[in-house]
Amino acid sequence: MNARTDTDFRAGTDLRVGLVGYGLAGSVFHAPLIAATEGLVLDTVVTSSPERREQARAEHGDGLRFAASPDELYDAGLDLVVIASPNKTHVPIATEALKAGIPVVVDKPLAGTAAEARGLAALAEERGLLLSVFQNRRWDNDFLTLRSLLASGELGEIQRFESRFERWRPQPKGGWRESGDPAEIGGLLYDLGSHLVDQALVLFGPALRVYAEADVRRPGAQADDDTFIAITHAGGVRSHLYVSATTAQLGPRFRVLGSAAGYVKYGLDPQESALREGRQPGNGEPWGLEPEGMWGRLGSGESPLTGGGGPVPTLPGDYPAYYSAIAAALREGGEPPVTAHEAAAALDVLEAARRSAREGVTVEVAL
Repeated sequence: MNARTDTDFRAGTDLRVGLVGYGLAGSVFHAPLIAATEGLVLDTVVTSSPERREQARAEHGDGLRFAASPDELYDAGLDLVVIASPNKTHVPIATEALKAGIPVVVDKPLAGTAAEARGLAALAEERGLLLSVFQNRRWDNDFLTLRSLLASGELGEIQRFESRFERWRPQPKGGWRESGDPAEIGGLLYDLGSHLVDQALVLFGPALRVYAEADVRRPGAQADDDTFIAITHAGGVRSHLYVSATTAQLGPRFRVLGSAAGYVKYGLDPQESALREGRQPGNGEPWGLEPEGMWGRLGSGESPLTGGGGPVPTLPGDYPAYYSAIAAALREGGEPPVTAHEAAAALDVLEAARRSAREGVTVEVAL
């Protein structure tokens, strides 16, 4: 099948989307956001589970179609395939979809290695097709607020960036995400770590050196569940990133220290919890907002927990912006909101972190 051109996406016609997988990623994140995006329509869901088919039909209407395998999508006239299946399937499914001439969105991580990610990028470029990675936390409320603060210069020259995605889950849930089989690409380093590394690179540029510690702490756990990553960026900023399922007392989501001031923000963006509760953007209700009591604080010389600094209104989170940008890129051309090359750069860091934790060394990252 030949690659499509932008003229194939006719103005006024909804772009038909096939979604591979209806587990957590597919049902909570992708399907609701696709359904809420003007110009996109969720056409087909790939799942062989009767229970998940029933759930999808209840959530997105009787007109939704189903397929038992991704192979059934490639001759269905779809305009986009979204891959929200287990990590180990990302590369093979994306490869087949691109070879079939269909643009692709892949949930993070794009691949298990940077080399595989760059191979997919090359295939998409060869076919003239969109390939993007769903890094939704670029549109978290706190991240958008921090980007605004950095642009304003209020923090001065940034020296240290601390970012945490911590949870208290003392009992493993099991499943492929916690599997010790390397083929599954499980563990927190590649799960939550994919988000934090991507954010750090977006904010502060390429990594020069990486040091990491990865532990398996919970009885019965097989994959890393308490991991720390230190990045030295080419511009001199040091990022300290923490991902954990074993944190009994949660730290700040962000602690950013500059030459003029610091910014500290606690709590998580509310969009995931809203989506888990079945709420959808675009229904007339405010989206991505948090109460004033959750705002971060900006200041110097005193802890925010004892009144230091002043509150900074948190900008609204905006996950819908990702798929709006995908629709625009398909219709108008241009780069998608997250590129495969950006995903490969993050995987360079994750691979360096895995080696660092295994060997107890600091790893240089080639620019």
